[in-house]
Amino acid sequence: MQITKDIVVNDCIKLYPKTIGVFTRFKIDSCCGGAVPIEDAAKRDGAPLEELMKAVNEAASK
Repeated sequence: MQITKDIVVNDCIKLYPKTIGVFTRFKIDSCCGGAVPIEDAAKRDGAPLEELMKAVNEAASK
């Protein structure tokens, strides 16, 4: 499954626990701020969306 920018951060972590390290590395708030789509979280926390999505999908595929 391809993870898209529209999936909620917390849902992504529940489905693919290995992605939590990626969110941490990109300084994405996956605790209190994890109830938003990845795209919104990236904008809010200043993470480059394209790089984040690539890393999230790589982690999820392992």
